[in-house]
Amino acid sequence: MIQNDYSLVLDDDEIWVEQFDSTNLDTSRYNHNNIVFKENISFIYSFKHFTKDNQRLSFKYIDSISDWKFVPYSNKKDGLFEKVSITVMKGLEPMLRGLPDYNQTVLSYSYLTHNDFAPYGSTSGVIENEKNIWMHPPRDKYFKILELNPFPYIKAPYKVGNTWAWSLSIGDIWSDSRWLAWNGIVENSYEYEIIKKSRLDTFFGNLKCFVIRSKATSRLGETKLTSYFHKKYGFVRLDYQNIDGSRTVLELIDIVNLNKSLN
Repeated sequence: MIQNDYSLVLDDDEIWVEQFDSTNLDTSRYNHNNIVFKENISFIYSFKHFTKDNQRLSFKYIDSISDWKFVPYSNKKDGLFEKVSITVMKGLEPMLRGLPDYNQTVLSYSYLTHNDFAPYGSTSGVIENEKNIWMHPPRDKYFKILELNPFPYIKAPYKVGNTWAWSLSIGDIWSDSRWLAWNGIVENSYEYEIIKKSRLDTFFGNLKCFVIRSKATSRLGETKLTSYFHKKYGFVRLDYQNIDGSRTVLELIDIVNLNKSLN
C-alpha cells in the first residue's frame, strides 16, 4: 500500500488541504495526488448566459480588451466569447510570488472567441484530494458574476444525502452594475448537498454523475449552483442562478492532454 507523504488538515474555511513536511520543496507537490486535475490537462467548457427573461446573450470586448459588453447571441460569431479553457499548471508559479504559503493546484483560465483567440486570462487554483475537490470558477470580465455564487465543490463521502457548508468574505471589487452594484464586504454563506446520482448526456457519452445542489446567501440575496460531477472528468456541467436572476451554464466539451501535443 502506497503511503501518502502528506496529511490532510482543515483550513479556516473547513476545506481539507494537504500538509507536507517542511523539507518537501517539490513545487508540484499539490498536483501529484490529483485524479481529475492532472498537470498539463486543459478542460474546455462552452458557456451560455440567459437573462431572467430567458434571452440568450453573449459578450465581446470593446475597443480595448480591458472592457466588455453584453451582446445578443448570434450565428454571426465574430468577436463573441464562446468557451473557457482551464489548464492545470505545473508548479506553484505565479501564485507563489504573492502567496508564499500557497497550497493549491494552480489553474490557468483563458477565454476563447469563436476562432479560439484568447485575448486575456488569469490564474487561480483548485484543491483536490481524497476528502474533497474545491475549485475557483472562471471570474474574469463577464465571469465576475460567478463570484457571488457557490463555487464548484464536492466533499466525501460521495453519497446521496451528504451535506456541508463554508463561507467567504467578498469585496466590492466584484461589484458590477450590469448585475448588481454594492459597497463594502459581503459575507456569503454556502450550503451544499449531494441530492442524487443521475445520468447526463455529455460530449464524453452518457455519464453517471453526482448532482450537487448548492446555494449562497448574503445581504445581497441568494444565488444557486447545480453541479454535475463525474469521478473521471470532474465537473461536467455547472448551472448557475445568478444574483440578478440570470443563468450561466458551463458544459465540459473537451479535455486536451498537452503532454501529448508536446511530443
